[in-house]
Order: sequence, then C-alpha cells, then structure tokens
Amino acid sequence: MVLLHVLFEHAAGYALFVVKEVEEIGMLLPQVEDCVLNIGKFNGMVSLAAFFPFKSAQAALDNINAISEGVVHADLKLFLETNLPIGGKKKAMLGVGDAKIGGALQEELGLAIQTGGVVAEILRGVRLHFHSLVKGLTAQAASKAQLGLGHSYSRAKVKFNVNRSDNMIIQSIALLDQLDKDINTFSMRVREWYGYHFPELIKIVTDNSTYCKMTQLIGNRKELSEESLESMEEVVMDSAKAQSILEASRSSMGMDISPIDLINIERFSNRVVSLAAYRLELQEYLHSKMGQVAPNLAALIGDVVGARLISHAGSLTNLAKYPASTVQILGAEKALFRALKTRGNTPKYGLIFHSTFIGRAAAKNKGRISRYLANKCTIASRIDAFSDVPTCVFGDKLRDQVEERLSFYETGEAPRKNLDVMKEAVIQATENGEAKKKKKKSVSEAVQMEEEASAAENGDAPAKKKKKRKSEAMEVEPVAEEAPETPQTEKKKKRKKKD
Repeated sequence: MVLLHVLFEHAAGYALFVVKEVEEIGMLLPQVEDCVLNIGKFNGMVSLAAFFPFKSAQAALDNINAISEGVVHADLKLFLETNLPIGGKKKAMLGVGDAKIGGALQEELGLAIQTGGVVAEILRGVRLHFHSLVKGLTAQAASKAQLGLGHSYSRAKVKFNVNRSDNMIIQSIALLDQLDKDINTFSMRVREWYGYHFPELIKIVTDNSTYCKMTQLIGNRKELSEESLESMEEVVMDSAKAQSILEASRSSMGMDISPIDLINIERFSNRVVSLAAYRLELQEYLHSKMGQVAPNLAALIGDVVGARLISHAGSLTNLAKYPASTVQILGAEKALFRALKTRGNTPKYGLIFHSTFIGRAAAKNKGRISRYLANKCTIASRIDAFSDVPTCVFGDKLRDQVEERLSFYETGEAPRKNLDVMKEAVIQATENGEAKKKKKKSVSEAVQMEEEASAAENGDAPAKKKKKRKSEAMEVEPVAEEAPETPQTEKKKKRKKKD
C-alpha cells in the first residue's frame, strides 16, 4: 500500500500532510476539486503529520532562496528525515508542488516523488485552509508572515541582481533613441511653424538644433540688423552663412507674425534646444557606463551599438551566452523568420550593421566581415561579463584584428593569428594592472603625507614632542645621594665581616 505525504512550504515553516485513502482519491480527481473549497470535507481527506516553524525571518529567507534555486536546505532535509516514514511495509511517497525541488529531494533522500494531478489539487486546498489546519496559527499571522517574507525575498533579489549595471545601460539607450525621435519631430514642428514667417532660413540652416537656436536669436526677421551678425556667426560657426541669413531676412517672402505667436515659437524652440543639450549629456553618461560595464565591447564596436546589443539581449550575461551566429543576426529576427518561411536568403547582419566596419567593406565582403565581427563581439562580451578587473585592452586588440581582416580582404595581406594577439593582450593587461596597483599605492602614501602635514599644522606634532621629552626625563633620572652611615649600619657591617 502506498502512503502519500504532501510537503507544503509556507512563510511560517514547513508542513507535512498525510493524504488518506490515496488510491481512491487518485481515481476521483473531479470530486477532489469540489471538496477543496469545503473545509469539513477537506479535513476528511488530509491530516497534519508534522509542522516545522522557522526560527527567524533570516532562516525563512534562507530556506525560500534554497527552494527557489532547487536546492535542499539542511532544515528541510532534517524535517523530512525525522517525520517521513521511510522504512516499513507501507511505501512512502512524497508529493511536492515544484518538480525542480522534487528532483533534488529524490536525488538527496532517495524518495518516490509525485507532482501534478491530485497533489496539485491537495496543495491548493492546503494553501486555502492552512491557518485552520495548523493549531495556533491565525489567518492574520499567516498573511503577515507571507508579506514579510515576500518583501525580504524581493529586496534580496533586487540587491543581488547581477544585471543591475546593465539595467542602466538598457534604460539609457532606450531613452537616447526616444530623444532622437522626439527632437526630430519637435524640430520639424519648429521649422514648419517659424517657416511661415521666415521660410528662407530652412534652406540655409539644415541642422535641427542650430535652426532652433537661430529661431531664438532672430525672433522677428524685420528687426535683424548688422549688429546681430557676430552673434549669428557664433551659432552658425560660419560668417558666409550668417551674411546670407541677413540678406535673406531683408528680402524674405514670409508673412508678418504677431508678438504672442513669436513668444510661443521661442518657448517651444527653447525646449527643443534644452532637449538636444540633455541628449549630449545622456550620451556622455552612456559612454561612462559602457566604460565601466563593457569596456571591451565598447572599444570594439562603439558605445551605442554595444549598448543596443546588450539591450536586445536583455543583459550582458545573456549576450555573453549567445553564440556568434546569434549575435550576427541579433535585431533581424523578423527578416530571418520571413526568409525561413519563404525559403529565401537569410539576413547577413542585424544590429552590428550600424558599426563602421561593415560600411567600409565591399559589397561582396559584407557578409564575411559581419560574421568575423560577430565572432569578436562574442569574445569581447564574454571577457566583460566574466572578468574581475575591467580593462579595454582586449577590445582594442580585437578592433585591430578586425581592421587587419578588412585590409586582408582589400589587399590580400595576411593578418596575425588570434593566439598571438591574445597573448599580447594578456601581457599588456597584467602590466596595466600592476601599474594601477602602484598608482593606488602612491596615491594612498600621498594622502597619508597630507594627513600628517595637516595634523602638524593643527598642532598635533608638538604634543608628541612633549611626550617624548617626558619619557626622556623619566629614563634619565638623577642618581640619589648615599645616606650617611649610622651606628646601626656600622654594627651590621662588622657582623658580616665576622661571618
């Protein structure tokens, strides 16, 4: 006869339930589903065999982390070994909700494990009536324990998130792309709006940000004069262009504009200029973050393309796990599946097409260089993801290799072997690491000297000298004078001589 026990993991502790008449219940799954909602009928099916409460919130967090990773915690192992009847005529079978932890228990304790089916329905009922099945546990206490453990588990997951640096890069590149679209849309709106008043300016000034700055500077074109020529040259960075703007304003075909309309145009153009300035700051921030998180990938393929690869993969670790063939067509999934469906030519490149290498290659060599570049991107991402000390030496060497491969396609000059290049990179990386250590040591020594100098200025050094003088005075004490001899001392000397 098989005796089914069901393990239930709660925020308050581990609970082991015995299922009565397991063979009959297994045959009547619809009836079990109906009985789950009724506590009276459910008590007739299930009874509590043992309960192990967690000693503290930290113990509960450690146990739930182990369960989520599919590892058998020491507390769970002890609880099952103590309360589960392993020997005897009746064969014990353990029902668990998660197949991952079930496999770990089967491997650790050698138990017969059952998941799904009746076990899932029984666990649903246990979860619903848990506070009624365990004595001394109220529904409010159970919900508080669940809430506290849920918060601590979430905090721990956020704190130990290995992709937290990658998240900043993903958000930055997404915001950068959105800003590009918004600035372009808003600039076209400024051009159309101000074009009613000064249409000739659109052809003279082509850059969006410069056009918005000129809109702010010019205002009403009728008020433009020779005095504002220098300020226009500063914005446009071209004296001939500034002169042509001045001449065009005198013979413009644009309509007159009211002051209130001009104020609104200037306000809107000011917003566009501030957005363009913020975009430059965001690009600098992305450059610094890529230098910290993925310096080799940034050195090889650039900050923006490298950030797009990380964003598309989800994290740097995911990108490092991808093979080179996946990295090559990353971003061209639609074209790939369309080609497979129609049995056409598959795409040769995805996001890496935006790198300068593919644009410089000849049409017949674009597929070859994209394959080679994807290979080097995979190596760079793996070095960045799994190296302890961030360095861009490997990225620079890989970039040189891609340059050599490009020249090989054009001139036929044989490139260096990958093994030799990587040996050079390893030597250079170790030298750079030693140099950084020496620099840190010298900086710490300089800081220590500055602290000593500041302490001397504040008057700490004279106090030390006083202490030294005191110690010297203690060491060199004056020799005491001999006491004059008394009759008693003379008698003692004579006795010593006789002896």
